[in-house]
Amino acid sequence: MLSLLLFLAGLIVGSFLNICIDRIPLKQSLIRPRSYCMACKEPLPVQDILPVISFLLLRRRCRFCAALLSWRYIGVELLTGCLFIWCYFILGVTLACSKALILTSFLICITFIDLRHQLILDKILVWFAALAVISNLFEPVLSCGDMVSAAVAGGGIFLVIAVITRGGMGGGDIKFVAALGLWLGFKLTMLTVFLAFLLGGLGGLLLIIAGLKKRKDFIPFGPFIAASAWISLLYGEQLIIWYLYIPQ
Repeated sequence: MLSLLLFLAGLIVGSFLNICIDRIPLKQSLIRPRSYCMACKEPLPVQDILPVISFLLLRRRCRFCAALLSWRYIGVELLTGCLFIWCYFILGVTLACSKALILTSFLICITFIDLRHQLILDKILVWFAALAVISNLFEPVLSCGDMVSAAVAGGGIFLVIAVITRGGMGGGDIKFVAALGLWLGFKLTMLTVFLAFLLGGLGGLLLIIAGLKKRKDFIPFGPFIAASAWISLLYGEQLIIWYLYIPQ
């Protein structure tokens, strides 16, 4: 029962994240105006903004102008719901799970904005970093030294890469990893950096092989950082232990 309620909560949060993804890059308010069609700007009635259900009942079209709705809307809602349940299954009813749900929501928002606009916005990262500090006050898992060293080391590695590659790594990526350090601590941040380059390399190679990208095309790195951070959050300790004990 609790898992079902958490899934429904995830769908609702995912619906709100879609608003964030649409409006924050355009510097629009998240509150007003109320939800509207991105094509015809017509305000949407309540029955048209129900997570997942409205998308299916409307057959992916706006009630007023019949414009096709992006699959991203239902995708973000379902993804958020599923990841919320996943966090619950791994962490249970704990403060750690609450922190994981907040982190997951931010990672989804950052990922889809980066995919759409190739931007990781300071406005989001400021709240992201602030909530990391606030949440650690309620459950002080990380010391201040661990948080600061993780932020400096993670952001520093990406800064060095940006300098060496002359812009091959964006400023948003640097600040994103630094903010993640406040959530994860030094050990898991270093794992996140390693996994991000591993997943980024594999992902870029697969996109090129599939013909979706060319070798010189820009590929947003934020989604790979986000996926790596989520893996590190839930499975980082096990991965580190596994690596330390595999035969050398």
